[in-house]
Amino acid sequence: MTYTSGINNLTHSLTTQATSLQKPVVNTRTSDTATGSAGSANASDQASLSSTSTLIAQALSVSDVRADKVANVQQAIAAGTYNVSSGDVADKLMESLRG
Repeated sequence: MTYTSGINNLTHSLTTQATSLQKPVVNTRTSDTATGSAGSANASDQASLSSTSTLIAQALSVSDVRADKVANVQQAIAAGTYNVSSGDVADKLMESLRG
């Protein structure tokens, strides 16, 4: 699995979960006479879910890819002029292992 496909799978999972959490609140009516309690004939229970999943889905729907930079890198790779400093690669690798 590549980094990109992992992010896409996460995005899909979170979007799917957020969509399923946005369903309307379901009212469940129970009869008070069945439990023997006094009061009205029907009571209503409600449940509501946090809006956090909606916010996550919205954040994931906005692309953080800078298309102009991606195009420049693609052109440099195609032209054979894209060079990465081995020192920079080593620094980033060590940084990721430390933290």
